[in-house]
Amino acid sequence: MKPQELRALCLSFNAVTEEFPFNPDTSVFKVLGKLFALAALDARPLTVNLKCDPEDAPRLRADHEGLIVPGYHMNKRHWNTVTVDSTLPDALVSELVEDSYDLVVAGLPKAERLKLDRP
Repeated sequence: MKPQELRALCLSFNAVTEEFPFNPDTSVFKVLGKLFALAALDARPLTVNLKCDPEDAPRLRADHEGLIVPGYHMNKRHWNTVTVDSTLPDALVSELVEDSYDLVVAGLPKAERLKLDRP
């Protein structure tokens, strides 16, 4: 997956914004103000921090050793850093991004979740 594809994927979900609170090189993708993905899109290798169910994180890290690791500068129990290169299938990366979005949405107050009207 190329950087522009990762960016487009993150922005494809309802109510997502891209912000640059840390520096102009680090994209922070939020749904209704809550972070679900963070990436330096110009970095090589391309990596993205994604929220993950704490019960799935150890399995993902074991199955994709070195490519999915505990979240860099994040809560290691709830976040993974995923190396987005040709080694990991794009379908898996897409699934992980969607899972991160869904986990963040699930944590929003019910009134905000209802605003999303996600199919």
